[in-house]
Amino acid sequence: MSQFVLSEIYIYPIKSLGGIQLEKARLEEKGLQYDRRWMLVDEEGVFITQRKHFELALLQVNIVAGQLKVFHKKSPKQSISFSLDEDTGEQISVVIWNDTATALEVNKTVSDWFSNFLKFKVRLVKMPLMEMRLVDRDYASNNEVVSFADGYPCLLIGQSSLDGLNEKLSNPILMDRFRPNFVFTGGEPHVEDSFKDFYIGEVLFSAVKPCSRCVLITIDQQTGEKGQEPLRTLASYRTVGKKIMFGQNLLHQQNGTIRVGDALQVMTHKM
Repeated sequence: MSQFVLSEIYIYPIKSLGGIQLEKARLEEKGLQYDRRWMLVDEEGVFITQRKHFELALLQVNIVAGQLKVFHKKSPKQSISFSLDEDTGEQISVVIWNDTATALEVNKTVSDWFSNFLKFKVRLVKMPLMEMRLVDRDYASNNEVVSFADGYPCLLIGQSSLDGLNEKLSNPILMDRFRPNFVFTGGEPHVEDSFKDFYIGEVLFSAVKPCSRCVLITIDQQTGEKGQEPLRTLASYRTVGKKIMFGQNLLHQQNGTIRVGDALQVMTHKM
């Protein structure tokens, strides 16, 4: 029996809004189904995240009966819903970091709801099925593609890594600060740093790049409030080349279904 077991699965349908915990998920070419397929952009088409707009942490997302519902965590009646298939058909050029991609606005009513929440004009856009945003060629091996995620289709973190961090903090934090797709149990803190090629269930993954962390992890996902931790503490022991690392970015070799309880079988380790 593997010493590593998948314990949690998360998707984040709208980039930088609340995540959804799942018992199983379908892995598609761009990542987990529905993960970061929608995104908020400003009037210039530039992506919007919690890094500057902490209050986005207060917006939770659910998917029910073909509808995506967004609601305020502290005031659930403040909500809006739309069909997973809905869009205006109008193509918009959007920017995510150094990438430019094509997107479709969901509809004006939805965009206005988010504009009212943020108090400036934004649009909610979705990624067209045929849009192919490439993973960084320095790390890609087969022209892999990604959704509106920062750079890679999936993120893996060991529960022991969070436990080790929390032992150093006066106020423990939750895993949601780090926005992983996969959490696993077993092993020492940061054992995932040693993984190269591994299976989750029947799907083969490669850990291609440590995940560098930013101010987003200092935002409490329940309150939307920003502090100094855990970035300050992580900087004392997880800094590599002036970047703070926590978790591993993944590429996958095939599609498939991932389930909580799947064994994580490491095939090769990094040297």
